[in-house]
Amino acid sequence: MSELEVQKSFWGGVRTTFFRGFVVIIPLALTYWFFVSLLNAVDGILSPILEDLIGRKVPGLGFTSMMVIIFVVGLLSRNLVGKVLFNWFETLLKQIPFVRAVYGAIKDLVGAFTIGGKGKTFREVVMVEYPRPGLYTLAFVTNEMSYVASNNQTTDFLNVYIPNPPNPTSGVLILVPKEQAVRLNLSIEEGLKLVLSGGIVTPERLEELKR
Repeated sequence: MSELEVQKSFWGGVRTTFFRGFVVIIPLALTYWFFVSLLNAVDGILSPILEDLIGRKVPGLGFTSMMVIIFVVGLLSRNLVGKVLFNWFETLLKQIPFVRAVYGAIKDLVGAFTIGGKGKTFREVVMVEYPRPGLYTLAFVTNEMSYVASNNQTTDFLNVYIPNPPNPTSGVLILVPKEQAVRLNLSIEEGLKLVLSGGIVTPERLEELKR
């Protein structure tokens, strides 16, 4: 092997090693940045108030307090008194025109991404031909409905939500005849990972769900 080839091999190995380290460190750094940003944002809501009350600064006090409040609200929502109180407050919000639209949209969106929730949730992962025949898109079934034509012919549709990666809260809703949707043997979590990663994190293969 010539000296030039040795140098190319050496620098090629250095470059490969560097990019391997890059691939490892970037997800870790972004994950750290995300959770630190989230902690600081939530901590900044209650920390100033609590620090004035106790007269000293306690790192993470606002975040911990927020978690406690969320947990207490969850407990209250499970008993009769809490349900009546929250229903009354929700009814009040729905009487305010602009607030009603924003609150309803956010509540439906949160419910849609709460796996295991009732009604408003992703039920299964499917593959549909979109945006044209011959091209397939990963999508999530949110509900089912029937369409009755003027001649009384009924067509059963799947309400299918197609998210736009990497942000699954942005997407389109299409109605797909049941027989035209390919149901996949893929969990909701696996489907979301596939979408959020832009197709980078994929299963070994896609399989049709056997019924």
